[in-house]
Amino acid sequence: MSHPTTAGSPWYEPAPLDPRSAPLPRYGTGSLADLLPSAVAGLGVPGFRSGLELAPADRVCVFLIDGLGWELLRAHPAEAPFLHSLLGSSGNGTGTPLTAGFPSTTATSLASVGTGLPPGVHGLPGYTVADPATGQLMNQLRWRPWTDPHQWQPYPTVFSLADDAGIHTCQVSAPDFEHTPLTKIALSGGTFHGRLSGEDRMDFAAEQLGAADRSLVYTYYSEVDGKGHRFGVDSEEWRGQLMYVDLLAQRLAEQLPPRSVLYVTADHGMIDIPFTPEARVDFDEDWELRAGVALLGGEARARHVYAVPGAAADVLAVWREVLGERMWVAGRDEAIEAGWFGPPGTGVDDRVYARIGDVVAAARDDVAIVATETEPNESAMVGLHGSMTPVEQLVPLLEVRS
Repeated sequence: MSHPTTAGSPWYEPAPLDPRSAPLPRYGTGSLADLLPSAVAGLGVPGFRSGLELAPADRVCVFLIDGLGWELLRAHPAEAPFLHSLLGSSGNGTGTPLTAGFPSTTATSLASVGTGLPPGVHGLPGYTVADPATGQLMNQLRWRPWTDPHQWQPYPTVFSLADDAGIHTCQVSAPDFEHTPLTKIALSGGTFHGRLSGEDRMDFAAEQLGAADRSLVYTYYSEVDGKGHRFGVDSEEWRGQLMYVDLLAQRLAEQLPPRSVLYVTADHGMIDIPFTPEARVDFDEDWELRAGVALLGGEARARHVYAVPGAAADVLAVWREVLGERMWVAGRDEAIEAGWFGPPGTGVDDRVYARIGDVVAAARDDVAIVATETEPNESAMVGLHGSMTPVEQLVPLLEVRS
């Protein structure tokens, strides 16, 4: 007698999610990495082409709002009336979503923006990843432990190539970011200008935009992300930051000099994950998930798992068995071939290959793999990101022209 295999049957065992079914970043046609190459091609910088179609402008400003996902913006028209008016789907504008790369996290996304390259090439494929030279986890946002930035990410930035081509190029951001390794390898080129307040950044960015006939200006604001992590994207604190950044974007847009374009975008979205054992699986307390694991990298919604020698296949099997109905769980080669870190079938740079986990796990459902003992601060965050779900991966591309 054969057993039925329908859901609800005692013999039904759901298959794990196929890694190839994950909603991939649109590398080459509509990802964050495509924004600056397309923009500077319109400025006449040689050597750039992109599948992202942007009308040329003589002066280009990119305003990146950390943590402001497309889905979050669409859900809050009252808090962000100016930005919402630029949406193509619900406002009167032509704004569309781009995808962050994978994982949808700040260090990875800023490197993609600044270099115009996917994570498998620029080499920042996660919040924390293994350094093959040391066997230690490398935090690519805080750059700990120290490693030479230009060996870690050797490619020139789009900013530096634009500056070499005679474009007036600068970054306007918080003063503390000027000398960070992430800035040096992702956002350098031309001149860095530190300004403390958001209003000062907007005013100075507009001034720099009009300082030459051809200009490329980048500016950044971080606290939408900060409040989301601490209080969640369903909080009054987060909504207050959204209201503030909406005013900042309008302030900048109203000061654009002639023949300018302002692009407002973000590095990732965010999702609130409940503080329940079902939703927050604690790696430090789960003997099954820990078995055979040498290092746990990445972040709660996008994990890089590094196995002890010889245990990679077993670790993959266990993670798929335990989490495979709620997360896309792939071996390293599977994730690369599927196109998680760059266009499908293109591979990754040799120096990047071993930085990627033996197992890579990306959340589909409302689940997070926390580590309350080894990552207490990250595990206490309300809002999280990193995976390929629309609320995390989709970011706005909003446009204002003068």
